[in-house]
Order: sequence, then C-alpha cells, then structure tokens
Amino acid sequence: MVRVALIGTSMISHQFVESSRRVPGIQLAGVLSRDADRAAAVAQQIGAPQSWSDIEEMLASPDVDAVYVASPNSLHHAQCRAALQAGKHVLVEKPAVTTAAEFMELIALAESQGVVLFEGMRNAHDPGMALVRELLPQVGTVRRVSFEYAQRSSRYDQVLAGEQVNIFDPEMAGGALNDLGVYCVSALVDLFGPPEHVAAQQVVVASGTDGSGVALMRYPGFVADVSWSKITASSRPSQIEGELGTITIDRIGEPRRVGLQLLGADPLEYEVDGADETGAFIGNMHLEMARFVELVDGAASAEVDQLRTVQTLRVLEAIRAACGSASGG
Repeated sequence: MVRVALIGTSMISHQFVESSRRVPGIQLAGVLSRDADRAAAVAQQIGAPQSWSDIEEMLASPDVDAVYVASPNSLHHAQCRAALQAGKHVLVEKPAVTTAAEFMELIALAESQGVVLFEGMRNAHDPGMALVRELLPQVGTVRRVSFEYAQRSSRYDQVLAGEQVNIFDPEMAGGALNDLGVYCVSALVDLFGPPEHVAAQQVVVASGTDGSGVALMRYPGFVADVSWSKITASSRPSQIEGELGTITIDRIGEPRRVGLQLLGADPLEYEVDGADETGAFIGNMHLEMARFVELVDGAASAEVDQLRTVQTLRVLEAIRAACGSASGG
C-alpha cells in the first residue's frame, strides 16, 4: 500500500481522489495547501486523515510514502526536489517541470535516493493509445500525422474580464501548450520518437501566455502537425496517415474511439472501454496511478516513462523557442 499525500487542492487533485478508489494500492495520507483551513476542509471532504500548510512538516511525516504534485506548473520542480530529498516517491502532474534539464536533475536525485519519479501523462497508459500502436503497422509507411487537442476553458472568460488565473498565468508556467498541447506532443514522441526539426506559431492572450498554437515537425519520411487551444473548441479527430490507410483517434488525451480505414476496405471503428460496472465514464487517470504503484512496488522500471518525459519536454522547449516565448509559458 502506497500512502500518498496530495500537494494542491485544484480540480485535478479531486480527480486524483476519485481515481484512487479504483487503484487498490493507493491510500490517501493527507492534503497540503498553503491555506491551512483549505487543506483541512479538503482533507475532511475526501476522508484523508491529515492536512498540512507546511511542506517540510508534511515531508517529515512517517505516514507519507509518496506525494502527488498537482500545484501550479512553476512550483513542480522545487516541490518534487524537496520530496525526493526527503525520500518520498513522486507522482507529478504533466508537465512535470518546464525544461528537460530540470527533469534530468530530478531523475538523478530520485536514483540517488532510491525512490520513484514519475510524470502523470494519462494518455500514455490509455488502452486507446495501445490500440493505436497495435494498428500502426497496417497503414504502411507513415507520411503525415496530425494530433489536436482544443477545448475552450471556462477560465478564459476570467481572462477576458481582465483577471489573472493560474492556468493562463505565464508566471505559473500556465498556457494551452503546457495544459493540452503536451498530450499531443507526448503521444507523438511515444509513437515516433523525437522530431528532427520543429517550427511553431502561437496566439498570445491578454494574460501573457499562449491561448492556442500549432507546431509543424519534420520526421524521416513524414511530417507531423500538432495543434492546441484553450480559447476555442474542436471536434476534429487526430489522424495518422500511411500509404496503405489512416488511423483516426477521437480524443488524443483520452481516446474512446479509434478508427481504421485501409485502402480498398470497409472502415473499422474500435470502441475503447472507459466505463465502470454501471456504464459511467471513468476516464483514464487510474491507469497512470496503477503504473505508479507498479513502479513503487519494484515490479517495473521507470526508465521508459522518464525517457518519454525528457523527450517531450525537449520538444516543448523547441516549440516555445520557435514561438519566441519563455520556458514558463
């Protein structure tokens, strides 16, 4: 049993709590928030036995084996480092940090401490992406890939009203690329490795961070485009186009339908199971958590997961450089 303390009280932390009920190896140890009253209230709400407002106090607790870092992106590096130095396993929300160099530093620290460092990239562990990988040889030589994640954020209305919110705050490493585009980039890297060249453009919103963007990447023999947005919505599927056929993915962050259209054949559509015993949709967060427990238990190595994170962060850095924006947003 891995006793996990939550750092952060945002919506994603509540999703973690809901998903933890589907992972037998996870037990909630407590909640950390800078606001002590907020931490206590959330702990009571989720049934966690402890709450803290001081990270050092939390990390000193013998009742905490691991931490789930779900704070604003700009705080991830320092909080992960503190947890690793305290000998705690770390599951950190994507993007784990803002640069590959930061993550490699944390990998070395985790290895020296004998603990696990793992980024929560949900679609990497989704059966829908495993199905895509399985179908990939059937489409022949890949010539074009197009991955998209566009979902208008309700917080954007606050930006339009002149407010500064964390998810659109460059000081917090917010923005659409870090929040949604990262899913596209991670899936691309997971399937095809890092690109040879990256070009990109973005739309900057009033808060100073990217609201949407597009990147064009060159691979040996094919090109890939990824697009992301938190200020518009899109229902277009993502696609992998080969010389013998095309694979479609309804939602790159959480695939539920995968299509296969081969030349001269009838189209096929595969439903990806994402429901519980009642038929209610449960998402895929519990799958990354199950992987984390597996790593903590020593049943697998985190090397492949960590390499994917490093390569993804390098591509994100290249996109920001092409757009002329800083690493934080």
